[in-house]
Amino acid sequence: MNRVDLVFRTVGERTSDVALQMAIKNIQPNKVHVLDNVRPFWRTVHEMLRINHDCDFVVYLDADSIILEDMRPFLNWNNRAYVDCYVHDRFRGKVHCGCHITRIDLVREMAKVAPPVDDLPYVLRPESRIRSFALQELNESKYVHNFAILHDHFQSFYDIFQKYGLRELRCRTPEKLALLESAQQFWTDEPDYEVAQLALEHAREHVPLDAPPSTVNAYIERLPEYARDVMLRHAIKEKAGFSMEELDRAEARLQQPRKNFNKVFGLGLSRTGTRSLTAGLQYLGFNISHYPTDEQTFQELARGDHRFSLLEMHDGMTDITVAPYYEELDRLYPGSKFVLTVRDEETWLQSCENHWSGRDAFAPTKGSSEESHMKIRRFLRAAVYGCYDFQPERFARVYRKHVDQVLDYFRDRPEDLLVMNVVGGEGFEKLCPFLGLPIPIKPFPHKGNRLTEQLQGANPAPAG
Repeated sequence: MNRVDLVFRTVGERTSDVALQMAIKNIQPNKVHVLDNVRPFWRTVHEMLRINHDCDFVVYLDADSIILEDMRPFLNWNNRAYVDCYVHDRFRGKVHCGCHITRIDLVREMAKVAPPVDDLPYVLRPESRIRSFALQELNESKYVHNFAILHDHFQSFYDIFQKYGLRELRCRTPEKLALLESAQQFWTDEPDYEVAQLALEHAREHVPLDAPPSTVNAYIERLPEYARDVMLRHAIKEKAGFSMEELDRAEARLQQPRKNFNKVFGLGLSRTGTRSLTAGLQYLGFNISHYPTDEQTFQELARGDHRFSLLEMHDGMTDITVAPYYEELDRLYPGSKFVLTVRDEETWLQSCENHWSGRDAFAPTKGSSEESHMKIRRFLRAAVYGCYDFQPERFARVYRKHVDQVLDYFRDRPEDLLVMNVVGGEGFEKLCPFLGLPIPIKPFPHKGNRLTEQLQGANPAPAG
């Protein structure tokens, strides 16, 4: 059982008391640290990294995030360095923010990072920036997991203004701006949205697009003052205190329909859009493992145990961990759905050649994590392709044979197999009907290429 500390960060949010109560209930922390009214946020980050922890993981939680489900089973199972949490955001729909599960070695590595000077990404997102440097140093990656968490619901007008003054500054890239503007299409004339709109306009008026980091930082530090001034000028009356009745009503409205199938498996070969498929499934609420490389998974592969213990905490898996074993997975997890990602063979071969270049199957490793990754790389390269290095003729034969065999296996069960050309632009409009889910407005997350940006530029869409 992992020892978990909770670091709860509050600046007096309307939901602070309830959020802390629900966090203690659903995280069951060994120790709780509360950072109260430490401003601006870079100071919060500085203070939280000074805490002396005696634990395996730290959950950093903001007081605008209310956890509605028991996270302890996942926290006991998890061994990843960093897990970001998908939440339901009042203004932006499904996003990952507000709750961060961080392994203690990453916490300590973050504490070593010197804050960069005159660095706009650090000014806008100090915690994220510091963490990215630490992840790079440890050669670790970010994972995401879905939890029932409400983010930015029930907040005071005073806090909403500050949040969306900052949000405007964070959304000045074309991609981020398109997502924000799309989300705004679903804003109503409710006061929450009107205050958020005032904040966006205020930031645009007071901070030029070419403002240096120092100017941006000065504006952020004055946001509490600006919020008070705007509320006074517009005669905005603050909300009354928060109650559990509000939470109960919102929770009832946000109940999601349960899926009527077992697991979801992506059985396409690597470089056919499996990362994009994984991200799309994650957005739809499924916790999917893409090409797991941990020691436990290797041991299970080595002994032919295709039940995969990670599926106890995941709704499915994608990439070449699935490709050779889809028949066994179909038997072990009856009633599951399978998605075969395909693409133009010539561009697939080119992508494979680019991807395999410099990825030696016998490259030297640093530490047990990299060694496990390398063992899985060798195992699955041999299992799927029958070679350790890129061989175009062999790869082409493997690709054609794999597609033909999958189509033949599911020929009498068309309702259980979806064939998708993600790289060619197919996305939620094809995936969601197959899974019996409504199609979100947000663009499908095409990873590893520029397709998402092209689609967003041509037809900006809401965040869902």
